[in-house]
Amino acid sequence: MLFKPEVKDTKTAGRRVARGIGRRMVSLTITLLILGGLGYLGWNAFQQKPAGRGGPGARPDLPVPVLAAMPRTQDVPVYLDAVGSVRALNTVTVRSQVDGKLIKVNFVEGQDVKQGDVLAEIDPVIYQAQYDQAVAKKAQDEALLANQKLDLARYQQLAASNAGSKQQADTQRAVVAQQEALIQADQAAIDNARAMLGYTKVIAPLSGRAGLRQVDQGNIIRATDATGLVVLTQLQPIAVQFSLPQQQIVRVNAAAAKGALLVDVFGNDGVTVIDTGTLKGIDNQVDPTTGTLKLKAEFPNAKFQLWPGQFVNVRLKVETLEKAIVVPTSAVQRGPVGTFSYVIGPDNIATAKQVVVTQQNENDAVIASGLSTSDRVVTTGFANLSDGAKVLIGADDRAPTPDLAPRKRSRSPDAKAGQGKDGPAVQGKDGQGGESQGKEGQAKDGERRGKRERGDGDQKGQTGPAPAEPAGAAKSQP
Repeated sequence: MLFKPEVKDTKTAGRRVARGIGRRMVSLTITLLILGGLGYLGWNAFQQKPAGRGGPGARPDLPVPVLAAMPRTQDVPVYLDAVGSVRALNTVTVRSQVDGKLIKVNFVEGQDVKQGDVLAEIDPVIYQAQYDQAVAKKAQDEALLANQKLDLARYQQLAASNAGSKQQADTQRAVVAQQEALIQADQAAIDNARAMLGYTKVIAPLSGRAGLRQVDQGNIIRATDATGLVVLTQLQPIAVQFSLPQQQIVRVNAAAAKGALLVDVFGNDGVTVIDTGTLKGIDNQVDPTTGTLKLKAEFPNAKFQLWPGQFVNVRLKVETLEKAIVVPTSAVQRGPVGTFSYVIGPDNIATAKQVVVTQQNENDAVIASGLSTSDRVVTTGFANLSDGAKVLIGADDRAPTPDLAPRKRSRSPDAKAGQGKDGPAVQGKDGQGGESQGKEGQAKDGERRGKRERGDGDQKGQTGPAPAEPAGAAKSQP
């Protein structure tokens, strides 16, 4: 028999080619099936997206529960918000104008004082002596002046009768004039001594509140002391200085030209208005480093709620929008094309309408165009809402009750099922019910422990798959 290797090789190569073609066909078939499944899923998602736009799980045949409100017309004030600092209108460091010993302090730290009150007293002995000396000097010069005037009268009579020299009379007249000037200087010295004596009483230059005392009684104080005796701060009225962006200059100036502008100050909560004042001044230049303009307002501060150095939130009222259409802020939604609201039309069909918002805060939004007072807008329930969807308008009569404390959690579902509604009543007075439950629990724990030990023993003893139990075999009890 002849050996023909070329025929065998040809058959082997044919089989390999056939197997390769078969594998490629299988791979191509699997790939086509996968692509077909992905295409089917994408097509279903594309078809369900317009209808199910309201959200996952939304049924188009059911109305969407929402809350609605009617737009209202009212006058809306326009405010500019800013952050400012409280400053006293007047702050004075009270210093002594003379040197001496501080013998008395007439104020208490933190006391409200009036203008003209005596705050402290300095030992006046030296200054009283200087005053008395000046008064005595004037009296002496006045007596001398009286004698010189008598001499002048005699010399004038002698000169008139040619019994005396006219030169002597003229000289005496000049002496009298000099003495009169000396008396005027004495009067000036008296006034100076009286002023120095008055400076021994330190007077409050304005009404305000006294700060902490800087010098104690008994110390020697001087007019050159830098610290002074006390600092007085005027608290009523008080000023607040704040800044606005330079873009608001024209708006503020136009509003200020019409009349006085009101300024409100908020408390620490940022909501409560604690005082209302008026705008008193606008700075004449913009700060180039910050691009802001400084403004100053004055407040009566009747309850002393504003304190110098305090940072506060303020708002400046620049105008009032009369008869503006106002809706709740929650009714204004934002989308790719801008702001819009859902308006409920006939048959409770919600339609999205584009609106223009003039201003808004956390509660209300002022609508410039797009809504009327006869429309009903959706305020709550946007999760499953879409344009053209049917809605079910609910009532917002009940106020929400906040859950201030966490609720008590149950230990396990088994405990709830075992206890039941009358769980505590099952247990008898002598505790027999508790004992029976304890025994049942011990039996269940023992059964679970036996199963776990048996399973461990089977895994340790077997090297292959575990043999199947007979159909009628009973489970062993521990």
